[in-house]
Amino acid sequence: MTKLLILYYSMTGHNFQMVNWAADEVKDKAEVRIRKVEELLDTAGAEDNPAWKKYLEDSKDIEVATSEDLVWADAILVSAPTRFGNVPAQMKFFLDGQGGLWAKGKLQDKLFSAMTSAQNNNGGQEQTVRALYTTAMHWGAIIVTPGYNDDSVYAAGGNPYGTSGTATREGLANDLEGAVRFQARRLVEVSDKFNK
Repeated sequence: MTKLLILYYSMTGHNFQMVNWAADEVKDKAEVRIRKVEELLDTAGAEDNPAWKKYLEDSKDIEVATSEDLVWADAILVSAPTRFGNVPAQMKFFLDGQGGLWAKGKLQDKLFSAMTSAQNNNGGQEQTVRALYTTAMHWGAIIVTPGYNDDSVYAAGGNPYGTSGTATREGLANDLEGAVRFQARRLVEVSDKFNK
């Protein structure tokens, strides 16, 4: 059974929702670990941001990711919001700290897929996913994209690199659930084939 690490950063809960859909989809097909990266901002600011405050409460039992989680995994699904068209500092800080594992070859041949959200349409979603893939390429990981292999990709907005959506105060604007579930399922299916 594939060991799937779902690694994420979320501030207002959008990417947390996405990883929960992904985990639910493959919970019977893979051994799943959900891990969040460490928050670098002062969470006292959540008192003035109801969505952040709610997310902190909802995710309080999720463990913070460690390098060991990456070593454990056969496949890694990353979900992080877009920050100015790029990967948020919290996720980048964690990924940049894996030089020791990379130097020992412990990250090569991991199956890797990514998804994201942004506050507005065309807010850098594709660029964020591709930036995450740049890190994976340096590791020697094997990138697994959803492509246009399921109708759910079109319903979610048609991003073949990785599921992406528009985050609003009311939630995720796109019809993302099906695309997230498809991407998680595809990653596990490819990993199962690869690791036979």
